[in-house]
Amino acid sequence: MKYKNVTVSGLPGAGSSTLGKSLAEKLGWEYFSGGDFMRAYAIEHGLFSKDKTVHHDATVYSDDFDRQVDYGMREKMQKQDNRVYDSWLSGFMAKGIKGVLKILVICSEDAVRVDRIVNRDRVDVEEAKRHIFERERKNAEKWRRMYGPIDFWNPRLYDVVIDTFSQSREDTLATALEAVGYVEART
Repeated sequence: MKYKNVTVSGLPGAGSSTLGKSLAEKLGWEYFSGGDFMRAYAIEHGLFSKDKTVHHDATVYSDDFDRQVDYGMREKMQKQDNRVYDSWLSGFMAKGIKGVLKILVICSEDAVRVDRIVNRDRVDVEEAKRHIFERERKNAEKWRRMYGPIDFWNPRLYDVVIDTFSQSREDTLATALEAVGYVEART
């Protein structure tokens, strides 16, 4: 394959976790979810109750902790192979690292993103909209303060951009597999 690691970045409801898990499974690689890691940390440290909500934003963590996690992920990308990193900032953090394919997953129709969150998390439409749009705004403000005035989801920062509104799960996975250079073994 052309790459030793892959990052999958995308906003809530775009399909980045679905792609990241499927890609790791197909490649036989380890999967790392930044969202799962941060959520577990927040619950363990009492930043929110696991019974109260599954949604949280980066503003509950200190800047130092965010930097530690972000740069820790970057260091792992440089030293460890055969991993799929799924996180909002994984593509940004992989900037300049050789052998890392940076995939941005978008959904060009916000109503579809909202519907996905409603169905995935079993919340009403208003809660899903808050989860998506308020969280995006607050996280982006924090990260711009920390890392500079950057559009973290600018397609030019990525090697591949996949719009899950216009592609099925299977087509999205096929696009990612082709980009990473995966060739199915013949039986």
